[in-house]
Amino acid sequence: MALNKVVVAGGGVLGTQIGLMCAYTGHEVTFWLRSEGSIGRTQPKIERYSKLMLEDLEKAKALIGNPMGAYLYPKGLIKDWNGISTEKIDELTEQAKKYFAENVHIEIDMAKAVKDADIVIESMSEDPQAKIDVYEKMKDLLEEKTILVTNSSTMLPSRFAEHTGRPAKYCALHFANTIWKNNTAEVMGHPGTDPAIYDQVVAFADEINMVPLKLHKEQPGYILNSMLVPFLEAAQGLWANEVSDPATIDLTWKLATGAPAGPFQILDIVGLETAYNINKMKPETAVEGSVNYKIDKLLKEKIDKGETGVNAGKGFFDYSK
Repeated sequence: MALNKVVVAGGGVLGTQIGLMCAYTGHEVTFWLRSEGSIGRTQPKIERYSKLMLEDLEKAKALIGNPMGAYLYPKGLIKDWNGISTEKIDELTEQAKKYFAENVHIEIDMAKAVKDADIVIESMSEDPQAKIDVYEKMKDLLEEKTILVTNSSTMLPSRFAEHTGRPAKYCALHFANTIWKNNTAEVMGHPGTDPAIYDQVVAFADEINMVPLKLHKEQPGYILNSMLVPFLEAAQGLWANEVSDPATIDLTWKLATGAPAGPFQILDIVGLETAYNINKMKPETAVEGSVNYKIDKLLKEKIDKGETGVNAGKGFFDYSK
């Protein structure tokens, strides 16, 4: 069964990208948002990310004929680089504009949003109670056919399965940031996930131009964040303990490894609120004087000043220019 009607619950950084990627690949997409205020925060993200996707399609033309093109092209936007041409990219661009205009909808009435949905992708903040509240509110509104997945970056689906009302049709589907270029989709079930549903989610990930990465068992942080989160925490620890400043820490990492971005630039892309919520869940954050306690206070200071990352124009670095 094709999963054509997609609902994204949440309009944050990744939620917006997920919805747009689904729209780009021809799916009907509805963003369910909690309030009118949420619309005011999400609409600019929709405009920003759709513009970035179109710009990256245009930039891909310059990679045609370049031996590095096969490595650098936006893999989520161009399914197959072999035989690509400027004409084909122009066709994809026109199709994208059409799909972004016609396939993307916003709804604050949950019942209307999820009506006839084939798949609901929960992409709320990393707050377990907020996720539970949404699942409890949603479970009696979903139709029998609807598959429910979470894009949680750190929490296990088994933690929430009983709250969904459909544990057999529930699993995790986690995306990386800038999904139209970094087109990974980690698929992770819990012990009660129906294997047939798991396979459907894997097929759906492929359908939206992602590379499905199948996990064989539950793992907090999946594959990617099991490696990435400790890296980001180590950088924040250096900052919180006043060993060095974010700009120098990033420069060190980039010079020493050849990486295009350092940990604090990555945190700006992820969003400081997400980093704050992840840190808040650690028991040691409540211990005064601990490294996590210091990180908590420093991140909160920046969030309170509105310096939440790239989307705000400023995080650890200034993006307003």
